Amino acid sequence: MAHRKVIDTYYTDISNLSELLNKLVNSYRLLIGGAAELNQITLAKKSEVRDALKRIDALGDIIDDVINALEYSQHNYNIYCKLKADVMKMKVQPEYVQTEIDDELKLKNEEHK
Repeated sequence: MAHRKVIDTYYTDISNLSELLNKLVNSYRLLIGGAAELNQITLAKKSEVRDALKRIDALGDIIDDVINALEYSQHNYNIYCKLKADVMKMKVQPEYVQTEIDDELKLKNEEHK
């Protein structure tokens, strides 16, 4: 199952990308709110507001990169899951699954008596 560790690590990477995206989007929203507040302050210079908007734009580009990486990684992980399901479908015989289900139901019925 050495490959399983690789796939688990890959899944962890996808989860980390997702968490990073969440943090970046929260920062993006805060920057937008800060820029809006700065724009309403009469003492704020237009250059300060422009600089804030440039920071927002730069962060937006980073967010786009993370989304692209996440979509690509997720697509590859989905392919792995489908391949694994296909292999399982070929290997598992329906009568064994039926026996497993029947045994589980019998066990539950006996517990409730």
